[in-house]
Amino acid sequence: MKAAKPAKSAGSAKPAEQGGAPAKSAAASQASAAAATADAVGAVSGADQGKQPRSVRVVLMALMIAMMLAMLDNMIIGTAMPTIVGELGGLEHLSWVVTAYTLATAASTPIWGKLGDMYGRKGVFMTSIVLFLIGSALSGMAQDMGQLIGFRAVQGLGAGGLMVGVMAIIGDLIPPRERGKYQGMMAGVMALAMIGGPLIGGTITDNWGWRWSFYINLPLGVIALIAISAVLHLPKKRVDARIDYLGAGLLTVGITSIVLVTTWGGTEYAWDSARIMELIGIGVAALIGFLFVQTKAAAPIMPLHIFRSRNFTLMSVVGFVAGFVMFGAVLFLPLYQQSVQGASATNSGLLLLPMLGAMLVTSMVAGRVTTSTGRYKAFPIVGSALMVVGLYLLSLMDTDTSRLTSGVYMAVVGAGMGCLMQITMLVSQNSVEMKDMGVASSSTTLFRTLGSSFGVAIMGALFNHRVQDVMAERAGALGSKVTEQSAQLDAASLAKLPVAAREAYQHAVASGTHSAFLLGAVIAVVALVGAVFVKEVPLRGAGAGASGGEKSVETV
Repeated sequence: MKAAKPAKSAGSAKPAEQGGAPAKSAAASQASAAAATADAVGAVSGADQGKQPRSVRVVLMALMIAMMLAMLDNMIIGTAMPTIVGELGGLEHLSWVVTAYTLATAASTPIWGKLGDMYGRKGVFMTSIVLFLIGSALSGMAQDMGQLIGFRAVQGLGAGGLMVGVMAIIGDLIPPRERGKYQGMMAGVMALAMIGGPLIGGTITDNWGWRWSFYINLPLGVIALIAISAVLHLPKKRVDARIDYLGAGLLTVGITSIVLVTTWGGTEYAWDSARIMELIGIGVAALIGFLFVQTKAAAPIMPLHIFRSRNFTLMSVVGFVAGFVMFGAVLFLPLYQQSVQGASATNSGLLLLPMLGAMLVTSMVAGRVTTSTGRYKAFPIVGSALMVVGLYLLSLMDTDTSRLTSGVYMAVVGAGMGCLMQITMLVSQNSVEMKDMGVASSSTTLFRTLGSSFGVAIMGALFNHRVQDVMAERAGALGSKVTEQSAQLDAASLAKLPVAAREAYQHAVASGTHSAFLLGAVIAVVALVGAVFVKEVPLRGAGAGASGGEKSVETV
């Protein structure tokens, strides 16, 4: 166990209050953050001092709006895609509308986190919002598919800073011991985005046109900008070290290669094709080079010393697995319910309500218990165990499984996710010094994003392979012909199939989801093992968090 030197109290940190002195040590960084908290919003949990409680609520509301912008965008755009293609054409480039956004978001996430650590979170966060809004406006004005793809990349660059900015600012303002109170709010935003996204996208597209799927971001973003500009006051920082451009470039190439492999593998190109092998080689070489550069850079994009913390490393693994499982479940559960159980695709977001509702409830409970007791180790263990059990139960679904039964299974998985989604970020931030809050937040977010990419790709490949095999077994040549283009049929294509082929497809989808969820259960065991080895380091309370008191950093 190593302990950082006690920081000065907020009252004695005059340079930080004036926003003039750069952070030169962990203690100075903590004092600066503490002074900013006292100036801006008071102690969040210290209502006894009565300092600007309204400011706290306004800042948190603005942060939640920004978080919703990042999460809601792809949900809305997915519903509008058929209309966009109908007007702009370029069907062959359709996948790039999503891929360009995803690539830019993943590649920029670590960079935004580091910039916030170096130059101050408020300005960097507001810059990411502005960039996101510029990309949204330009996307809404796109005249062809090429322009739309380019503008979506701009939008994705901004989106990379939204989630990281929210988490890092909350990490600065709210001590970990008190942060659990707000987990329900963040889980609620996530659930609202997943449930409401398709509904909102469909409504906007039908009534206002697809361009408003992008324009809708503008008023929300402006509200967030105004609130943050007026109410959030954080110390300005300036680190003399130069930005690690080489490290940023290598990391961008590595992440881009990984995302392209998981996006193209098994769809655009065979997994053993030359293009996929080239991308794997480039990605591995870039990441090895990145690790080497991080040991030499004065201000590394992702300082490797944060991984000396056992808890931080374990939470990165748990977050990766949570992303792997969650986005795989979000992809295949609606497909199963529509294809096998005959549910309507119109309200596809509502199909996930049992899972998201359970996730919201357990996240709120976990947050309250963590705040009141300061103990958290049980939640990663219980959450991982529930994910293993829930995914195994989902793998048992067949063509005769009722909606009630599948809803119960989904609720078990959702309860597990609720125990994990915010706790992983909480423990990660509690495991590093204040000066590394941004890179800790961005690294945790990045691992979850990469987990989702791998989950969708690997579970999708397994699903598609199994569907095609079962269709060939049950429907012969007709079955192979039906799924030769795609193993995922929409409702219109499914309705046109002969009865025998339709029943064969239902059995094939049930078999495909069985394989995908069984794999998910196996992967979730990794999170369970990692959670068992988490060491329960006391969370910084209101005193330490608000006054820059002693912070313990647990190491391997």
